[in-house]
Amino acid sequence: MPYRAAVDDFNFLFDHVVGLDALRKTERFAEASDDVTRAILTEAGKMCDEVLAPVQRNGDLHPAVLENGIVRTSPGFAEGFAAIAEGGWIGMSADPEYGGMGLPMMLTSAVNEMMSGACLSLQLAPLMSQGQIEALEHHASDAIKALYLPKLISGEWTGTMNLTEPQAGSDVGALSSKAEDNGDGTYRVSGQKIYISWGDNDFAQNVCHLVLARLPGAPEGTKGISLFLVPKFLPNEDGSIGARNGVSVVSLEHKMGLHGSPTAMMQYDNATGWLVGPEQGGMAAMFTMMNNARLGVGGQGIGAAEGAYQMALDYALERKQGRAEGTGAIIEHADVRRMLLTMKADTFAARAIALSCAQAIDMNTATGDTEWKARAAFLTPIAKAFGTDTGIAVAEMGVQVHGGMGFIEETGAAQFSRDVRVTAIYEGTNGIQAMDLVARKMMDGGEAAGRLLDEVETHAEAARDAFPNMADAVWQASESLREATEWLVAQGDLNDRFAGAVPYLRAFARVLGGHMHLKAAMADKGGAREKLARFYIQRLLPEHVGLLAHAQAGDDALYAITVDELVA
Repeated sequence: MPYRAAVDDFNFLFDHVVGLDALRKTERFAEASDDVTRAILTEAGKMCDEVLAPVQRNGDLHPAVLENGIVRTSPGFAEGFAAIAEGGWIGMSADPEYGGMGLPMMLTSAVNEMMSGACLSLQLAPLMSQGQIEALEHHASDAIKALYLPKLISGEWTGTMNLTEPQAGSDVGALSSKAEDNGDGTYRVSGQKIYISWGDNDFAQNVCHLVLARLPGAPEGTKGISLFLVPKFLPNEDGSIGARNGVSVVSLEHKMGLHGSPTAMMQYDNATGWLVGPEQGGMAAMFTMMNNARLGVGGQGIGAAEGAYQMALDYALERKQGRAEGTGAIIEHADVRRMLLTMKADTFAARAIALSCAQAIDMNTATGDTEWKARAAFLTPIAKAFGTDTGIAVAEMGVQVHGGMGFIEETGAAQFSRDVRVTAIYEGTNGIQAMDLVARKMMDGGEAAGRLLDEVETHAEAARDAFPNMADAVWQASESLREATEWLVAQGDLNDRFAGAVPYLRAFARVLGGHMHLKAAMADKGGAREKLARFYIQRLLPEHVGLLAHAQAGDDALYAITVDELVA
């Protein structure tokens, strides 16, 4: 069967698990009614099913190529992007003053995830534009906003972010790109950037690059970095396309996956650019874009998980083998059931966590409440890392469900695994997300974490009459997580935190997943969602015990073995 966007799942989550009700009570999002929400999800889902999913294989079999300096995209991608643009899906959460819909990030996250499940390599193009739109809304001058935002929101122009250089990966402060003031409000930008997703294409009129560079005399490190908007073509005052800028694509990377998404090495030779934000304020502006993208990348992982699950489920329903009971299909085998249920349960948990993060962003936008801001900040690394880890694990499991046919490229099962693998790497590796969680996100002494755990335990107590065993399991897991959080906060040596950061993040996601499944069970007593919750809480939630033991082990064992002993 073809891909089917998870519209029903999102409607259920919005109605019963991560509600939109609180948002609808605010002036900012009062128009996001139930009818509007359902109509948006239905229309977006239809586009994903009928337009994007059919070009998924094209991206893998006919990758983007660089011909005589021009990037040629995969067959059908231009039409797919046009459908995204015409539907208004790029500017869903953008400012209506510039043509956006002004809708909640929760809805944007849902639509982005559905697009990711349909065609991940193409969905990355509008995701990049969305991040640039948000960065410009927050940091650009009024003149830049008026000229660029309508074009980016409409999809006439596309956007990118340019951080990484050959010698400066996660250490952004080591960049060498330079900018010089022209004295007329513009700057000359020179340097080379690598790993630029959708660095160019053949369907947008213009490609607009946000580029990190250093002005003369600026201090070393991240504090001296400024941000510049550098378009492929210099726009005229009326927004029409003018002269070609000093921007070029040197090459496209040959990648493990995401073949339909051109990943470019970009060269800037005295290219004309405009400062975004203040001088040496580049990292603050870029982090606006990166935080947006981190939630979006988490959604990419979840979307890939959904696509991989659907393909594996369809195969398991059709494939006859062995002495399986009932239909004779492999779905009757216990281990195949285990894999499919794990895939489905973890996808639901990751989706709910990502929407909870989006909800916190929206509530902060609508109310200005700093507690919502702190919650959004705390959940962002969890949503990104767990969403992408889930995508990788589910896609790999999808190959296993297919057996030998999963190893045969013609089935398409392996494409999900290859495409999603990079999501744990870009926009900050998942290890960096975990380190951020246990360090910067705990500078409040663990207060944001504590408030989340309070909610988990309060709901578990309320669910005890209906589901005593499940509720108690979730409550106990939350208490264990609280103790581990207190231990981490008490560690003066950050390396002791960093040594267990990844298992701690995953344990937190496991507990939040149990909380979300318990809420689903309460809304669907006796139904399929209650049964799925029982599977998750009985079989997956217990992983938190070993994860938390690892999280609190400190760094002694990591450094007891010397480098020489590792090499030996």
